[in-house]
Amino acid sequence: MPSTIAQTPPPTCRIGINGFGRIGRNVFRASLLRSDVVVVAINHTCDSIEDLIYLIRFDSTHGTLAKLLGSDAQLDPLPNGNLIVNGSEIILHSQRDLYKLDWAASGVDYVAECTGKFKTIDLASIHTTHGKARKVLISAPSPDAPTFVFKVNSHEYDLHRNLSVFSCASCTTNCLAPIAKVIDDNFGIAQGFMTTVHASTQSQHVLDGYSKKNKRAGRSVMGNIIPTTTGAAQAIKIVLPQLKGKLSGTSIRVPVANVSMVDLTINTDTVTSLDEILRALRHASETYLSGVLCV
Repeated sequence: MPSTIAQTPPPTCRIGINGFGRIGRNVFRASLLRSDVVVVAINHTCDSIEDLIYLIRFDSTHGTLAKLLGSDAQLDPLPNGNLIVNGSEIILHSQRDLYKLDWAASGVDYVAECTGKFKTIDLASIHTTHGKARKVLISAPSPDAPTFVFKVNSHEYDLHRNLSVFSCASCTTNCLAPIAKVIDDNFGIAQGFMTTVHASTQSQHVLDGYSKKNKRAGRSVMGNIIPTTTGAAQAIKIVLPQLKGKLSGTSIRVPVANVSMVDLTINTDTVTSLDEILRALRHASETYLSGVLCV
């Protein structure tokens, strides 16, 4: 017989996005594919709502919104200056002063801090102290906020539950950490060196120009392989403290718009073989790292 007990719907995570660049827009797109996460407010710097809609509809790298949701997806401006997406209203802000952002008034519980500028606890916590959001997740490495990589050390969140600002590290750290965890747990890592072959980012020049960082960083990303630095090997010690001082690395930026890779070379504490390593990785991908690691 069918159950007569009413099913409780999953709790909805109500998000506000601060910064609507590449990461902010991808967070928004990802939310449209889920029923338990809803974006209720966006703080952007576009000159008009029409410009904002254009950025949402079209993406040279990730495709059109119609391809993601179907050609009948609703995306329209409202007379009050907000946005309606498939029947849900999204409150729009265009505020550069964080002290003037009232997230709570927009119904926001959690802020995705995607500007790349407010990466410290002091700066990101403005969203909670003045904006009255409950918590903030920084979409970049932070020098002082607790940092989590999903299923690698995210189980430690309860130890920091009373805090309000967190970081989800960098894309490179999210790539490196699961592999490093499996190998270290099973065989021990004595030392290692990583090279990340990284897609171009917004900070790079389309044409040769001046860079305050260094001369190489000013070269055109269109036709160069550009050596640079990466903090991922050092950041791994925050996620996996037992690897402190054991990993180092470098990065090269290459002329592609999407997809990066990590080349990791290690010395293990115990003698092992390729077959043993692959078995450990496959086991992890099917169990405790399912959905994160694929072999």
